[in-house]
Amino acid sequence: MAEKEVEELTNKLAQTKVDVVNELSFKGRGLKLNKKEDAKEIVEEIEKFQNMTALRLEGNTVGVEAAEAIAGALAKHPEFTRARWSDMFTGRLKTEIPAALKHLGAAIIKAGAGLVELDLSDNAFGPTGVDGLVELLKSKSAYALKELRLNNNGLGIGGGRMLAQCLLECHKSSIEAGTPLALKTFISGRNRLENDGAEALAKAFKAIGTLEEIAMPQNGINPLGIAALAEAFENNPKLRILNLNDNTFTEKGAETMSKVLVKLRNLEVINFGDCLIRTRGAKAIAEALAPGHEKLRELILSGNEIKKDGASAVAESIENKVCLTLLDLDGNQLGEEGIELVRGTLETISKLDVLGSL
Repeated sequence: MAEKEVEELTNKLAQTKVDVVNELSFKGRGLKLNKKEDAKEIVEEIEKFQNMTALRLEGNTVGVEAAEAIAGALAKHPEFTRARWSDMFTGRLKTEIPAALKHLGAAIIKAGAGLVELDLSDNAFGPTGVDGLVELLKSKSAYALKELRLNNNGLGIGGGRMLAQCLLECHKSSIEAGTPLALKTFISGRNRLENDGAEALAKAFKAIGTLEEIAMPQNGINPLGIAALAEAFENNPKLRILNLNDNTFTEKGAETMSKVLVKLRNLEVINFGDCLIRTRGAKAIAEALAPGHEKLRELILSGNEIKKDGASAVAESIENKVCLTLLDLDGNQLGEEGIELVRGTLETISKLDVLGSL
């Protein structure tokens, strides 16, 4: 290797940063942490763990007093970046959870830590649970946030609105501080957000503009909410993964979304399964995807009442998708003739191997 090439390689390596995760995990221990004393083991482990960047409490149940004790130890870790706290409030009252979250959030703020990941999925805290996150999400500790996972929390419309407002305020203050919030991943499935919650979050997405993955399946979102989200997605050109499974697009929502899909050329995964897009919607999506989207790996349009003409249009649209590994059209209204038509189309363009079960 020439001396100049060695020098260039050395410079590139010097610029590469590796995110080393030093995780302290209590995952799946089934610990029932009610009182301060119950949390003694966790507190001691946190206090002696050097350079603790991640703490996983999944599969335990943490009460208010125990959370306060854990928070006291967590506050001594300014290097902390990843709160992996899914499924940690089993059996807790909805009044307990916000108080516990406030203690833990205050500890992160006190430590001067910069969160990169916050995962509170599978904690059934409802709208009141967001109360426990407000101060944290509005603080400087959230300016570096890249991954926000709030799946299956029962947020409802009220929780969705509150969360959206937190993100908007965080984004605004982070810009003023010269360190703009650059969220990449937002996961919020099974939360009953409906149109109003989706519209509120769409405003936050539009403002942030850096999202690469959005997953909001099973939220009771109808065409109005879909339209608001589509408008927000347009302002996030780096979107790679888009999952809106089991919401209600109808043909109208699918046509609105298709106009935005044309511009989202970095998409790798599209999951619009069980969205009632029907034949007209399928044709609109196929037309949007046909010219480009060479990075697309998965296209999921199952359970959508699509008839053979729509399915055929979708099949034709993937001819240039060199990265595609899955086309899912299962559970539609193709009939035997439609199935043969789709298979024939895919065989002609040498893509039959990507077709899922029909």
